[in-house]
Amino acid sequence: MSAVRVFEAAARHENFTVAAVELGMTQAAVSYQIKVLEERLGVPLFRRERKRVVLTDAGRRASGQVSRAFDALDAAFGAIRAEDASLLTVSTSKTFANTWFAWRLGGFQMAHPDMAVRLHTSDAMTDFASDEVDCAVRSGLGGWSDLAHDLLFEIDFTPMCSPEFLARHGGALRPEDLPDLPLISPHDPWWPVWLSEAGVAAPEGPPKPGVRLDSQAHEGYAATAGQGVALLTPFFWRNDLADGKLVRLFPQVSTRGYAYWLVYPEHRRTVPKIRQFRDWLLAEIARDIADTMARA
Repeated sequence: MSAVRVFEAAARHENFTVAAVELGMTQAAVSYQIKVLEERLGVPLFRRERKRVVLTDAGRRASGQVSRAFDALDAAFGAIRAEDASLLTVSTSKTFANTWFAWRLGGFQMAHPDMAVRLHTSDAMTDFASDEVDCAVRSGLGGWSDLAHDLLFEIDFTPMCSPEFLARHGGALRPEDLPDLPLISPHDPWWPVWLSEAGVAAPEGPPKPGVRLDSQAHEGYAATAGQGVALLTPFFWRNDLADGKLVRLFPQVSTRGYAYWLVYPEHRRTVPKIRQFRDWLLAEIARDIADTMARA
């Protein structure tokens, strides 16, 4: 194929030197590739005349078909490039999608009406080599050597419940009351962290039976429905707190060092649609963090 590409340029210009400049090669390399192709075909494609080359009849017949073939290839790949530029696929966790992202993604699409946005929700780590995903929002400790990663916000957590649940249990609670109350996802390893930092010894033995859910989004909805106390991230639930659907039981928040990150392949850092999405997402997150702090 490299020899055919060289032939197409040389035939179009009928000049090996000009073809070499176009292709970023030496004139000698162009001449060699043409010789290889002629030997493979068994017919001359150019006549070497004094200080110039001229297409033979065979070369002229091949030239038109080869040029049309390369035009078709360029059109095919051009369509793929256009399609890729017009569709942004973002993968997120269930919690991030349900508590924040799905409510805001339309704002990005409205700001970029020529770009379609597809949201893929999964708690599995994205494999950029095999998944058709442009970028992903994931939680973790960061430091991925093979990915570009931008910090969105740190994950903290604190117990929350519905006002009705709180009223059923006396209207006020102490941290030491929590182990005896219905806890949502009592197996969550973050419970011992928060209790320990609150000065409460975690109960020994296996966690007590309770509602076990697979994401913070579901845990927050269960707490809103009055099913128990859940460990939730204030950033995700600030609107429910402001609307009185949830109550923060204590000022203390804890963290295990995890955060949410925007990740994407390092070599795609400068792709326009990824850069546009990154700038929009960081600005939206910063605005909402400021709003959360103002409400605290």
